[in-house]
Amino acid sequence: MRRDRGIIVKLLLLLLLPLLAYLILPLTPYDMRISDPEGHFYIVSLVSAIGLAVAIMVGIVAAQMRNIKVSFLSLSYVSLAAMFILHGLGTPGLLTDHAAISGNSAQLSVLLSAFWLWLCSISGDRRLVRWLAARQRLLLPVWTASLIGFGLYVWLYPDMITLLHLRGDIGKWITTGLILGMTAWSVYRNLQTFLVSRFPLQLAIVYSSGWMLVAQVILVTGQIWMLSWWLYHFLLLASVIVIAAGIVREYLSSGTLLGSVKRLFRANAQDWIHTCMSPSVQQLVLATEAKDAYTAGHNYRVALYAVKLGEEMGLPSSQLRAIAQGALVHDIGKLYIPDGILNKPGRLTESERAMMEAHPMTGFDLCKRLGFMTEELAVVRSHHERWNGSGYPDRLHGESIPLVARIAAIADVYDALTSSRSYRAALSHEEAMRILLQESGTHFDPRCISAWERLTNDQQSFFQEAWRLSPHTDHPDKEQKLAR
Repeated sequence: MRRDRGIIVKLLLLLLLPLLAYLILPLTPYDMRISDPEGHFYIVSLVSAIGLAVAIMVGIVAAQMRNIKVSFLSLSYVSLAAMFILHGLGTPGLLTDHAAISGNSAQLSVLLSAFWLWLCSISGDRRLVRWLAARQRLLLPVWTASLIGFGLYVWLYPDMITLLHLRGDIGKWITTGLILGMTAWSVYRNLQTFLVSRFPLQLAIVYSSGWMLVAQVILVTGQIWMLSWWLYHFLLLASVIVIAAGIVREYLSSGTLLGSVKRLFRANAQDWIHTCMSPSVQQLVLATEAKDAYTAGHNYRVALYAVKLGEEMGLPSSQLRAIAQGALVHDIGKLYIPDGILNKPGRLTESERAMMEAHPMTGFDLCKRLGFMTEELAVVRSHHERWNGSGYPDRLHGESIPLVARIAAIADVYDALTSSRSYRAALSHEEAMRILLQESGTHFDPRCISAWERLTNDQQSFFQEAWRLSPHTDHPDKEQKLAR
C-alpha cells in the first residue's frame, strides 16, 4: 500500500507540474511572445510526420502481437499525428490563409486521440472492443486512409471544417468536456490496472493521457504565440514519446528491437512464445509459479504443447499466437489463491475448492484489462471446462467450449500429470496418455485427443526434449518409456 501511494504521489506531481507551469508562467516576465509561424510550420509538421511513422509501425507490430490495446494506442497517436500535420501545414500566412484549418485540426487531433485512449481503457470482453478486435488488421489501414482523405478534403474545402464547431465559444467547451472525461477515465482505469499488474505500458498510458488532458486545457485557454501557449505542443510530443517508450519496455526489450520485431513474423512456435512472453508477462508468470514450486516451467510447457497441438490440427497462425499467449497466462488467477490452499497436500474442503475454481475468472478479469484478445481470454477463462459440461466456471459443453481452450486443456492436463505435485509424484508418458484417452468424450474433445495422440507418436523426439528440460525427474527412465 505504501508503494502504491508513492506511485500515485509521483504521478500527480508529474501531471500537475506542467499545469502549474502554465498557470504560473503568465504571472512572470518570462512568458514572452514568440510569434514564429514559419518555425511553427516546420517544427509541428516535421515532428508530427515522424510521430505518424512511429505510430503506424506500432500498429503493424500490434497486429502481429495480437494485442488490441496496443492497436488502439497506435490509432490514438496516428490520429494525433495526422491531424497535427494538418495543424502545422495550416499555419496561417504560409501555405494557406485559412486560420480555421490550423485551430480546428489541433482540437480535432486531441479529440480523436482521446477517443482511442478511452477505448484503450475498456475491458476486452466488451462488445465494441470484441467487434473491433475481430477486425484488428483492418483498423490501421482503414483509419489512416480515412484521416488522409479527411485531411485532403479539408485542404481543398477549408470552410467545411468550421461546420464541426470545435473552436466556437460553446463548441470548444463541449469538445474540451469530452476530452477531459475520456482522458480522466483512461488515467483512472489504467492506473488501477498498473497497480495490479505493474505493466510499464499501463503506466505510460496514464502519463500520456494526463499530459494530453493538460495540453487540451492550454489549447483552449492559452494566448496564441505566448511561451505558455507553446507548452501544449511539447506536452503532446511527450505524450507520444512516453507511449513509444512504454511499448518498447513492455514488448520489445528482449534483445534488439529489430530482432524482437523479426520474431513476431516467424512461424516457429518457440519464437512466438518467447516473443509473447514480454518482460512484464514473464514477471506475472514467475510470480504465479513462485507460489507453487511444483509448477516451475508449467506455463511455458503448456504453451509449447498447445501450440504444437494447434499446428497438428492445422490452425492458422493467428490462432496459434492466441494459444501461445493465452497458455502463458492461463493460471495467472492463482496469484490470488492463498499459498496454504494452492500447495495443500491433502483433499481440499468445499470452500477451498470453490476458491481454487475461481482462478479462471480472476485471471480473465485481469487479462481483459491488459489488452488480450478474445481468443486469449477464452484460454484463460475456459481451460477448465469439460466436454460433457461438468467443468468450470461456465459449465460449457461440447462445441460451445472455444477450440483454443479445448486445445489448451489437453496440454494443461498432460503437463500436470507428467509433473510432480504436492499431492502425488509425476506420471510417465504412457500413464498420462492412458488417462487422456480414457477421458476422451467426457473431459476432452475427441477430435483434439486424436490429434494429440498422432502428435505424440509422430514427434517423440520433441516430447523427449521437453521432458528432459522439465525440472521434475521422478522417473529416470521416462525417456525410455516414451520411446517405447
